[in-house]
Amino acid sequence: MGKARRPVQIIILVFIVILGGYAISSAVFGGGTGKPEPGDKPPAVKLLGLDGKVHTLEEYKGQAVVLNFWATWCTYCVNEMPALQAQWEKWRDQGVVVLGINTGEDEMTVRNFTEQLGIDFPILHDFENDAVRNYGVVPMPTTFFVNKKGRIASIREGELDLETLDDQIKQLVNP
Repeated sequence: MGKARRPVQIIILVFIVILGGYAISSAVFGGGTGKPEPGDKPPAVKLLGLDGKVHTLEEYKGQAVVLNFWATWCTYCVNEMPALQAQWEKWRDQGVVVLGINTGEDEMTVRNFTEQLGIDFPILHDFENDAVRNYGVVPMPTTFFVNKKGRIASIREGELDLETLDDQIKQLVNP
């Protein structure tokens, strides 16, 4: 009986090694669609807004869209919120939409945070982190600038200041 178990153990070990190698290579070299690049169409996502409605990017067809992935625990995200709010106020009448996509926090935390800072641009929840995965967001914050043709114009990782944000939006409005 001991001799019969040995080949079975070896087969199981080989299977585990192959499966582990596949998992590691997928994580390192990217499995699935990968991170979108400038020129790509942004991945479609459905996200619940603070307004209680489900939102998609299709709602903003023909408009320039600033997609900002953020969290309340992220110092850089918190630092750039006033700049995002200022640019929302400046550009919204010119067909620019700023969307804040919160990454996985509960509604009460997000609502309290946005009320405290006076943020009134649309805030969407990514509870399951589907958008984070589909967009390949790793550092926080990450901002995608989508032009009026529905294509990603640029991607910025890290904190944005008011001037940089304004320059990026000008390029969306006046290509």
